[in-house]
Amino acid sequence: MPRPEVLLARKLRRTMTLPEVLLWQQLRGSPGGIRFRRQHPIGCYVADFFCANARLVIEVDGAIHGVETRPICDTARDRYLNDNGYGVMRIGAADILRDAGAVAASLVSLAAAPLHHSPSASGPPPRAGED
Repeated sequence: MPRPEVLLARKLRRTMTLPEVLLWQQLRGSPGGIRFRRQHPIGCYVADFFCANARLVIEVDGAIHGVETRPICDTARDRYLNDNGYGVMRIGAADILRDAGAVAASLVSLAAAPLHHSPSASGPPPRAGED
């Protein structure tokens, strides 16, 4: 039986929000040779979009992300992902609704030339707080 995160990811793929659908229409098919996945499980979380080559997680934030304890949960999620070597880019749902093509183009550009460097093969990775 698949892990719970995999089952959740499958469900989320069937029930994507309008901004997620619009962004996926732009990102599917490997634009610029960059491959993206949607609703991809990472650890105990499911990323809205993920680019494995750049180790980039893209989260689409709607109005719910500013309500109640959601900002605290988002911060904990980002910390987990960062601590495990993933970059996190949060995109407002309103920005996608305004111009999904421009958002997708900026994500493809970022994924093609990520800001982080690859770990050196000559030694262990840095400990938390030393990178």
